[in-house]
Amino acid sequence: MTASSTRRTTAAHSRLAAVGAIAVAGALMLTGCGDQTKDTGSSDTAASAPLADKLPQAIRDKGVIKVGSDIAYAPVEFKDSSGKVVGIDPDLAAAMGKQLGVDFQFENGTFDTLITGLRSKRYDIAMSAMTDTKDRQEGVDSDTGKKVGEGVDFVDYFTAGVSIYTKKGDDQGIKTWSDLCGKKIVLQRGTVSEDLAKAESKKCPSGKKIAIEPFDNDQQAQTRLRAGGADAGSSDFPVAAYAVKTSGGGKDFQLVGEQVEAAPYGIAVAKNQTELRDALKAALDAVIENGEYEKIMKKWGVTDGSIDEATINGGK
Repeated sequence: MTASSTRRTTAAHSRLAAVGAIAVAGALMLTGCGDQTKDTGSSDTAASAPLADKLPQAIRDKGVIKVGSDIAYAPVEFKDSSGKVVGIDPDLAAAMGKQLGVDFQFENGTFDTLITGLRSKRYDIAMSAMTDTKDRQEGVDSDTGKKVGEGVDFVDYFTAGVSIYTKKGDDQGIKTWSDLCGKKIVLQRGTVSEDLAKAESKKCPSGKKIAIEPFDNDQQAQTRLRAGGADAGSSDFPVAAYAVKTSGGGKDFQLVGEQVEAAPYGIAVAKNQTELRDALKAALDAVIENGEYEKIMKKWGVTDGSIDEATINGGK
């Protein structure tokens, strides 16, 4: 996702990586609302974890990294039928926590407020399928091009593209983004999907602009499309593919066209938290090296979006 600083934002921060078919590894997507969800996958103490000494002392003392996340974006992060936070990000965070000797505590928030929460120190990091873009790195609003903050650093951990989907059996003749001219699309506010729709609409003929209806989360957009309130929806490929696979037992939606604009997902960290940023990179590299990363990607059926090593600020 994105927010003009988002889980994807900026017309240039889409992705086109073929992330492979999504394996259904749990229940249908549920809209989680709780304030906090503590991941207990990391039980090692800071004293015994191999990379604990790389963390800032304040975080080592707390034993917790607070994670801002929009926990309604299956299969990246969502709540299962029991209310537990599951998905690619929680699994990866738990694996990194073993290396660092801390728990990653996921706190639910709307996607377009996560960077603000990071700036206000409500969260230590933001991990929420957020696309690493130059605009976010530099604190630039993608719509206006104006500086709105100090920006953030990213530790990149995955690659994904953006997809369009429609009601099953009713693609409205949509194959590419240009086919959306004169039609209505639903999507999550502040995401790359919204940026792409806005950029494409500017190219449409007069009187045939794209009607864009943004929502706080992707599941609300899916509900709107399912009810016939739009012609198409858009989200990151892993999320769109998971919705196609699971919603209505696979009878609600279908993917149309190809993914566009491949870009990395990154863990967002405040610019002045370089020690924390570097510790996260070291932990991610360790998880990649020891094979846990690959196991997580296979579990969720997204190995085509895997990376070979962690990168800082690799977004364009």
